[in-house]
Amino acid sequence: MNKSLSFSAYIFIGLMLFALFFGAGNLIFPAHLGQLAGTNVWIAITGFLLTGAGLPLLGVLAIGISGSNDLQSLANRVHPIYGVVFAVVLYLTIGPFFALPRTGTVSFEIGVAPFLGEGSHALALFIFTVIFFGVSMWLSLSPSKIVDRVGKFLTPALLIFIFILIIASLVKPLGEQTAPKGEYIASPFSTGFIDGYNTMDALASLVS
Repeated sequence: MNKSLSFSAYIFIGLMLFALFFGAGNLIFPAHLGQLAGTNVWIAITGFLLTGAGLPLLGVLAIGISGSNDLQSLANRVHPIYGVVFAVVLYLTIGPFFALPRTGTVSFEIGVAPFLGEGSHALALFIFTVIFFGVSMWLSLSPSKIVDRVGKFLTPALLIFIFILIIASLVKPLGEQTAPKGEYIASPFSTGFIDGYNTMDALASLVS
């Protein structure tokens, strides 16, 4: 029997999904895109949003509408062998091969490294990595509590900090908008489109 959720439950689940998807790529790529795209920023950000937000939304909808319990059961509809291979490759991609190292490194470089002296980064990175992924493992070991821990507490704090960052950049910008650079000169839309995919949220949406 289907159980209807309350409005507040939808809000908390939405906040949880936002926090789960908001990673290193979502923090770094848009700022980098804006800096390089210059006057072509709106064209570039349109392409970025299609793959950085649109594809992840479609992935979440695909899992929900299909009624699949997990990624493998969804991929098994193509072929059982395909389901196993695709699931293994995807988990390795959004896990130890790409996403996890990037998430830990970016968090360290932004939040810790600027306050450290020369020569202490290696040890500090090791300690930070142990603590960072230790907390992440603690959160993931209790799936039933993710909505409460992430949706009710972590996401509101995250949104507040993002809001402060956006307001600060508008009130006190680093400089005037410049001409586009690199690939953003001739192909801002396609470059932003690829950058949005590189956040890896489209892949992560299938296992969210």
